Amino acid sequence: MEPRVDIDRALKALSHPGRVDFLIWLSQPEKYFGISAADAKGGVPAGRFELEGLSQSAVSQNLAILQNAGLLSSRRIGSSILYRRNEENIAQLKRWITDEL
Repeated sequence: MEPRVDIDRALKALSHPGRVDFLIWLSQPEKYFGISAADAKGGVPAGRFELEGLSQSAVSQNLAILQNAGLLSSRRIGSSILYRRNEENIAQLKRWITDEL
């Protein structure tokens, strides 16, 4: 069964340019984080998102919004939380935009 994404919540999450940047950065971790795609496969630590001078709390808040919208997933390893794109839900959102909008 295909994952369900809350379209309204996903679109609201994408209304902030910084959150769109986060999704773009995660799509090309070698370019934006200086780590290989293989190393980033399990996720990118939240601290790596502080590239643009955002505070740790702003980064955490924006990552949480993307995760709650179903566009990111996370997992904890020790004291770190690793984030990665939820490609299934992103694909579903793209299909909805193409088919319905």
